[in-house]
Amino acid sequence: MTPEAELKEIVSSLKKLILVNQEMGVGVPPVPAGIPEYLEEKASEDIVSSDPLSGLNSLENLEAHIGDCRRCKLSKGRTKLVFGEGLSRAKLVFVGEGPGKEEDLAGRPFVGEAGKLLTKIIEAMGLTREKVYICNVVKCRPPGNRDPENDEIEACIPFLKKQISIIKPEVICVLGRIAGQTLLGSDFKITRDRGKWFSCMDIPLMPTYHPSYITRSSGARERDLKGQVWDDMKMIMARLGLEAKKSGG
Repeated sequence: MTPEAELKEIVSSLKKLILVNQEMGVGVPPVPAGIPEYLEEKASEDIVSSDPLSGLNSLENLEAHIGDCRRCKLSKGRTKLVFGEGLSRAKLVFVGEGPGKEEDLAGRPFVGEAGKLLTKIIEAMGLTREKVYICNVVKCRPPGNRDPENDEIEACIPFLKKQISIIKPEVICVLGRIAGQTLLGSDFKITRDRGKWFSCMDIPLMPTYHPSYITRSSGARERDLKGQVWDDMKMIMARLGLEAKKSGG
């Protein structure tokens, strides 16, 4: 049990003790006046102060706080930590799964083949990479580009959520299954739930296929996937009041 949970339990037990004593006619136990209220207030304060990210109000400060992160085993095999990049007050945030080989070498998100496709999608929306924000669930490359494991996600998810809370975007777009499950829960299924609006941290969220899923396809399948993703982007554009510069694909 965490210290703040223990403190809350003590406060709750103290209140029950006082109530039981009053019902039995025994009277209030010898607790100085104001102590229950003080403990309850202190418990609330400690919960806030126990969050090491609570005082960070900029992406620069958050990145400095993360530093040369060694909070999970992914740090052992990475070349560079990939924090994220883009406009610090972007209206649209893209969230992927994790860095790949090219991203690990460059220290930047989505710079490989999947990144090239994402850039084309962003430009088709009438935007540029500099006007959105792009990041991942985990900041270090999983070995062999495997799925991030639960403990690795747990170590990194506070940083992702802090990025989102600092940026305060109007829309979040999650790319693929891992990002969707991380922000929406394990019941999320990309094939069932893409193209539907959800809410995360009180922000509208649209899931779509990860660009790498499209780049691994070909022919009619690739064209179909691009069409579905473009349909999703058009819903985001409508929410943001954007007009396309060109057709998707």
